[in-house]
Amino acid sequence: MSDDPMRVAVLGGGSFGTALASIAADNGARVCQWLRDPELAAQINREHRNPRYLPDYAINPAVRASSDMQAVLAGAELVLVAIPSQAFREVVRQARPWLNPDQILVSTTKGIQEEGFKLMSQILEEETGFTHIGVISGPNLATEIAQKQLTATVVASDDALTRTRVQQALGCDYFRVYASNDRYGVELGGALKNIYAIAAGMAAALGMGENTRSMLMTRALAEMGRFAVSLGANPMTFLGLAGVGDLIVTCSSQLSRNYRVGYALGQGKGLDEAVEALGQVAEGVNTIRLVRDKARNEGVYMPLAEGLYQVLFEGVPAREMARMLMRGEQSSDVEFVLPREDVQQAHRRVEAGEGNP
Repeated sequence: MSDDPMRVAVLGGGSFGTALASIAADNGARVCQWLRDPELAAQINREHRNPRYLPDYAINPAVRASSDMQAVLAGAELVLVAIPSQAFREVVRQARPWLNPDQILVSTTKGIQEEGFKLMSQILEEETGFTHIGVISGPNLATEIAQKQLTATVVASDDALTRTRVQQALGCDYFRVYASNDRYGVELGGALKNIYAIAAGMAAALGMGENTRSMLMTRALAEMGRFAVSLGANPMTFLGLAGVGDLIVTCSSQLSRNYRVGYALGQGKGLDEAVEALGQVAEGVNTIRLVRDKARNEGVYMPLAEGLYQVLFEGVPAREMARMLMRGEQSSDVEFVLPREDVQQAHRRVEAGEGNP
């Protein structure tokens, strides 16, 4: 491997992309960051701050921002794609003429494309056909990373080179990067947890306590695992940072955008009002609709996702949704230990008077 510094390109000018760009520069990489807005790029270069998303964070002055896609990607070994899911494919297509198969492409976006129910790394594969593709996901609130709070994330890829180079580019004394080969599970965990952060915010606004939040998070984890395994993920992935780790932070922190949307909904605000007040993309809003529809099509039991769908899109009051969930079926705790179908069968036998189930 060459002793020359790694060249890293970051596509996206949001909070997480900005934090990762600065970390890579701190580690000695040559970093270029692409933004749509040339005025914002110029301001970042001049002030070494991103006033729109991380106004209090001093960016490493070696990071160079630009609205020139070709210039940002020129010579980059590692490309971090930090674009909201709705615009992800569009930006990848814009970048495609200046990408090459030797580059490592890594998505940092926690979302799902509606058409075809595609995750972001699948879009990278479709648009490029490259082999060095991965994802970064985990309990990573950008504002805390900017403050250099101790944080860990997961890089997931089938490709060992991708995992290793991301660990080298981003791993430091306050940002730990762990490896996984379950790209689909890690990425799906990052997208799904956004749903349950909205539920946690709603519960907090309704005055529900710690017992409720604990129940909500553990049932959410069960629901995430059930859904992901039905689509081919490894259930053990959800015991790690991209599963339970990300779920804990996003359901507990007012820094979470999805939590804040849920809190506003719990206060009685409408969905449009809650999203407008946030001023940023809350991926969980769209994810609820996509996952609820996919679960129905696949026959996967997801009462929390169904209930949240009714609150967001059918006008059911949040408190009424909570009451409905508590009246639902009582099934197994950990389905990979005791299958839900076994519990249901036992209930049917008892109700039929067959004695010992």
